[in-house]
Amino acid sequence: MANHADTHDDHYHPPGLQHQFDDMKQQMDSVTIGMWVFLVQEIMFFGGLFTVYLVFRSKFPMAFAAGSNHLNAFWGGLNTLVLIVSSLTMALAVYYAQKGNRNLQVAMIVLTMIFGTVFLGVKAIEYTDKYNHGLIPVAGLNKKVRENEAHAEKTASLVLPFETQVSAASTEESHVYVNPEGNFQWNYGTELAQMAQAGNFLTADEKVGYLSNGEVDPAKFRDKVQIFYWIYFVMTGLHAVHMIIGLGVMAWLLRKAWLGTFSAAYFSPVEISGLYWHFVDIVWIFLFPLLYLLGRHFIH
Repeated sequence: MANHADTHDDHYHPPGLQHQFDDMKQQMDSVTIGMWVFLVQEIMFFGGLFTVYLVFRSKFPMAFAAGSNHLNAFWGGLNTLVLIVSSLTMALAVYYAQKGNRNLQVAMIVLTMIFGTVFLGVKAIEYTDKYNHGLIPVAGLNKKVRENEAHAEKTASLVLPFETQVSAASTEESHVYVNPEGNFQWNYGTELAQMAQAGNFLTADEKVGYLSNGEVDPAKFRDKVQIFYWIYFVMTGLHAVHMIIGLGVMAWLLRKAWLGTFSAAYFSPVEISGLYWHFVDIVWIFLFPLLYLLGRHFIH
């Protein structure tokens, strides 16, 4: 005959245990496997985008280098640092959840959200710059400036690394931005392609893609740079969407943590959410050098 203690044990329900699982270990194994399956799908998704980037960059390296050199490596580096630190705070949030420390757990989740918000703020600055310079590769989505407004809309070009190889006059030149239709523009020259042609470094695809009558055609070169910006906006835009989703998950975790939901006995939501956050951070670790850094060696 069962005594009172046995009856109490039979009806004990660990905190956070869902009805479809027998125990906390089974639940943890299930949600961990589920998250890793999801992340593998995400790896295949981003892997396809990275493959597209590598294919086109191998075909048109000078156009991609020109587009890459026009990105602001400082902002990209800052965002890389921000996400690395956010991975640390996320890992600490998991640690303090395992220790049952509510206050520090909440603090780490808040810090993670702050770093994620800073990242998105920097991307907004970069996207605004591309909008103002006519570098969004979608017709009609760039800043519209008519001819008669151009005198008030002078936009100094960024000093590109490869411009140190050309005359001082071109490094100091500013471009008047005129774009009545808001189309994609490339007002920063074809110096890289010209230098590659002079050194006989153009690939077979580049000779077809850049040249007209044996000379670099600015319009054809612009179209290849536009491909780079298509890939840039698709990859960074999708990454930003994942970051926004991550912030939504962090907001949910923050509320749960504030209510004292997580403890040493139940912390799997924090740990699983941390896997997603680290994945988003790792994707950016690959995006930063591919989009912002590769191609700068061509100036040598």
